[in-house]
Amino acid sequence: MEGTKPVNKKLAAALSGGAVLVLALSGCGGDDSNDKLDSWAKQVCDAVQPQAKKIESANAAIQKETSDNSTPEDVQKTDAQAFQDMSDAYKAIGSAVNKAGAPDVENGEKKQQDAVKELNAISASYASLKKQVDGLDTKDQGKFADGLKDIATELDKLSQSGNDALKNLEEGEVGQAMAQQPSCKAATASAGATQS
Repeated sequence: MEGTKPVNKKLAAALSGGAVLVLALSGCGGDDSNDKLDSWAKQVCDAVQPQAKKIESANAAIQKETSDNSTPEDVQKTDAQAFQDMSDAYKAIGSAVNKAGAPDVENGEKKQQDAVKELNAISASYASLKKQVDGLDTKDQGKFADGLKDIATELDKLSQSGNDALKNLEEGEVGQAMAQQPSCKAATASAGATQS
C-alpha cells in the first residue's frame, strides 16, 4: 500500500493550506467601539465557529488517512466525505456573511458581496474535488495515485487563491471588531492547531 502514501501526504499538506482560509476570519486585536459593527461581527463569528470546527475535522480525517495503511477505497471514502464537509462549511459561512448584511464600514457592501462570492466559489471548488475523488479508479493503484496528485495540485491552487476577498472584508475596523468576539478567537485557536 506504499504507493499512495506519499501522494496522500501531499494531499494532507495542501489541505492544511486550505484550512487557512477560515483563519482569515480572525482579526487581530483593537478596541474601537462600534455597536453596529460589533453585533455584525458577533453574528458572523458565531456562525463561523461551528464551520471552522467542521473544516478542522475534515482536515484531521484526511491527515489520519495518510498515517494509516489505508486502502485506496478507504482513502477515497474519507477524502470524498472531507471535501463534501468542507464544501458545506464554506457555503454555510458564505450564507452567514450574506445574512449578516454589509458591515458598517466604508465600502462595506462591496466587501461583503465579494467575500460571499468567494466563499461560494470555494464551496463549489471543494464540491468538484469531491466529484474528482469519487471518480478515481481504486482498482489501479498507479492511476489512483496519479488522480490524487492532480487533486493535491488543485487544492494547492485553491488554498493560495481563496484569500483576497476575505482579507479585504476584514481589513481595519471589521477585523478589530471580529477579534473582540470570543467565537472568532475560538475558531482561530482551533484551526490554528491544525496548522502545526
